[in-house]
Amino acid sequence: MGAAVRVARWVTEVTAPAVLVTGLTLVIGWHGAGGVRGLAWGLLATVFAAGIPFAYVLNGVRRGRLTDHHIGRREQRRVPLLFGLVSAAAGLALLAALGAPRPVLALVATGVVGLVVAVSASHRWKMSIHSAVAAGTLVVLVLTFGPRLLPAVPLLGLVGWSRVRLRDHTVAQVVTGGLVGALVAGLVFATLS
Repeated sequence: MGAAVRVARWVTEVTAPAVLVTGLTLVIGWHGAGGVRGLAWGLLATVFAAGIPFAYVLNGVRRGRLTDHHIGRREQRRVPLLFGLVSAAAGLALLAALGAPRPVLALVATGVVGLVVAVSASHRWKMSIHSAVAAGTLVVLVLTFGPRLLPAVPLLGLVGWSRVRLRDHTVAQVVTGGLVGALVAGLVFATLS
């Protein structure tokens, strides 16, 4: 295995959707409600938005139903994505009932809409969810903390490169994922937060 493949694998793991969703949810919780209270809201949201869905995926890998934790085979994606959608929607309902801060609700709602799009696309095409979540994450961060984060835009290219370099996606799948993720985050998070 060459150095480029090792770097691509590392980038893919560090920017995996569960990793980015976890980090972003904690940051938005902390920022949206201030301090430890906000962090608690972020942790609760993370359980439903990333924890439960990722545990389902890992269990599927362990049982041999899924080939890997990135769900590299398109035909294996639909059920885990639907499970993630149900988990995120249940989390959104619970967070709303408990009175979670608006930014946390907006973020989880953004994830629900993104998962609806991913589920819809997954049975026909393997759009890059890594790229979608990375682009959505950056858009949410820019909307929350301002344009000073725009210099991070080239990192989206690094995520896309890693997915193409590992032959998990085509350039079109990466670009489409990034555009869809940015659009969903830009519309849903901006509207609801």
